[in-house]
Amino acid sequence: MRRGEGETRGPGDKTLLPPSPRLRVPVSPFLSKGFTLLELMIVISIIIILAAIALPQYRRTIMHAREAVLRDDLYKMRSLLDQYAADKGKLPQSLEDLVTENYMRELPVDPFTGQKDWTVITGEDPNSTSGEQGVINVHSASSDVSSEGTPYSEW
Repeated sequence: MRRGEGETRGPGDKTLLPPSPRLRVPVSPFLSKGFTLLELMIVISIIIILAAIALPQYRRTIMHAREAVLRDDLYKMRSLLDQYAADKGKLPQSLEDLVTENYMRELPVDPFTGQKDWTVITGEDPNSTSGEQGVINVHSASSDVSSEGTPYSEW
């Protein structure tokens, strides 16, 4: 006798009982439709764990990218200040002079402030005989601290 076809009531009773619906095995596991709540909770938990791992790394990557842009912008502006001084024989009076004299198309946006608000360091022009002042250096206007622990305003 195969399981589920019928059962007897006792050791001497030969009366068959109808097959029990609990003993039936599904024909195919592919016929079950949908997901159980437990399966959905497990998948959502895995996604949350992966997001919790990835988010700090994403933020760190964005921070390093902004720092790289800031380094590059500062390097280029400082090089253009030197080039301007070499070409004109004097220091520019502002960063806008680099734009008006076509040394750059426009001032770059500070990646940390989101604006074109650079801190300009002025000093005495070494090429001037009358002691004129000019832009000798440029820094970020951000008050944030870098991943290295130094303020961006000191870069």
